[in-house]
Amino acid sequence: MKFDVFFSISQVPVEGRLPNEREMLQNFLDQVKAADDLGYKIAWVAEAHLSSQVQKKNPNPVIPHWEGEVGLNTDIFLLSEQVFSKTRRIETGSAVMNLLSNGGPIAAAERVAAFLSWHGLNTDETRKLNLGFAAGRFDFMNRAYGIVPKEEWEAQVWMNVRGKIFEEAAEIFLRLLKGEALKSGDVPPRYLREEDFRNPKDWEALSKKYSPSFQGIGGKGFEVQKRFNFESVKIIPEDWNRELLELYIGSHDPRVHKIVNEIYPTKVFNLSITQKDVIENTHERMQKEFHPKGGSWKREYMPRTTFVFINEEKHLNPKARSIQAKKEAHQALAHYWKALEGTIDPLKIEKAADNALVGNAEEITTQMRERFNSDDRLMLWFDFFNHDSNRVIRNMQAFMEKVAPHFTNEMRNEKLK
Repeated sequence: MKFDVFFSISQVPVEGRLPNEREMLQNFLDQVKAADDLGYKIAWVAEAHLSSQVQKKNPNPVIPHWEGEVGLNTDIFLLSEQVFSKTRRIETGSAVMNLLSNGGPIAAAERVAAFLSWHGLNTDETRKLNLGFAAGRFDFMNRAYGIVPKEEWEAQVWMNVRGKIFEEAAEIFLRLLKGEALKSGDVPPRYLREEDFRNPKDWEALSKKYSPSFQGIGGKGFEVQKRFNFESVKIIPEDWNRELLELYIGSHDPRVHKIVNEIYPTKVFNLSITQKDVIENTHERMQKEFHPKGGSWKREYMPRTTFVFINEEKHLNPKARSIQAKKEAHQALAHYWKALEGTIDPLKIEKAADNALVGNAEEITTQMRERFNSDDRLMLWFDFFNHDSNRVIRNMQAFMEKVAPHFTNEMRNEKLK
């Protein structure tokens, strides 16, 4: 089992006070340096764009009850440069980079090439950029860059249409990273079909209302207008070490997994609330669909995000640590759902807690044995609604010293057998 650490850098009130941005960025650097010293493998960092505080004043706020900014990392490349310059072993990961904003897939591909060209100048450097990419956390971030419905029917089923736009962007992004010279005419059009809808009634309503006005729809579906139109381009620099890049698709759509792996070896970025059956089905599919140049599929190629509420504070006994950890978990999850929705839903809190690791070190060890495969890779989220940087670091240390050895030793003994 391998252990990464996940950082949100989310600005939330603590005892009525919002920590300032400089304080939060410094806390992150302190924590990632500690993670490096403790032996965590990858520092995954959430990405966000544009002020959620300003956006919630607009007519359609996406997180109207959130106080503070939902995330302060807007650029994985600048952040990675900071991390690599201040640490020795730990790698960085984007969780996840928005492929539709900030110039779209062409700009993103060129930024990857530029960053890894500089990063790879040191021939002894083996640390990788683990690049998760997706369609974006919130739609308002994409709308600011012109990713909006172009026709009335697109507005009716916008989230489905956005998925097709993401497919287009992902193909452009990956083909450019491979080193191709590419024009938009080389990218096939995308069609919205019945199988793209979770609810068949949505497809029926769309077809009934709009299909008579469409020409040549038979069998293909509704053609989605291309969002990226360009003459032949090729990214520069082009001579960079592609072994320093690992790609992860931020989607659980099986069709998208297949599409991207026909172009480039692409692993899967996992969410903390993903159900176990979805995880296992993904592993089974990817054994067949993972791009052959990536080698055989491994479970660690789909890291699993999980909240960690560990309490090993020295002034408490084991029972008190367990009680306090459960209290901390409940408070953090309650604040989270209240910030997102304005109401506390006990069922959601309970479900989120079920996906979390909560308790003292002994309890968390037991929970991990029950929930995870010995070959899994975990993205451990310690800073969730916690701005006490020293406590976050103590929690990371407690996990690596009192929980992790159980699994590294067990795996070592299993291999000896």
